Amino acid sequence: MIFGGVMAVFEGIAAIAQDDLFVAVRHYVFEFSLTGWGWVHLILGIVVVLAGCAVLSGALWARFFGVFVAGLGALANFLWVPYYPLWALTLVAVNVFVIWALCAGMHREAGDGA
Repeated sequence: MIFGGVMAVFEGIAAIAQDDLFVAVRHYVFEFSLTGWGWVHLILGIVVVLAGCAVLSGALWARFFGVFVAGLGALANFLWVPYYPLWALTLVAVNVFVIWALCAGMHREAGDGA
């Protein structure tokens, strides 16, 4: 989760700096400026990193929050696909894996009777 958050932070910084790496898209339904998308990914990436640190503490609320934030990260990266497809799909996969891992951990924890 921390890895995915750091990658989103780098993605946000690159978009804010308006790097030539990104594709210019027209007539996209979720059309923001590249800087706007950069701020979304930067802030969301920081929140994902903080949630990942909270998950390491072992708190149950942190797992629920982690699932929520990873879901937002997957959604944001799905909407980011037209701008940088390979990176966005990679981060969608990372976020979906994080959601699966957090939910599987909750199931095992509930089955332990603790």
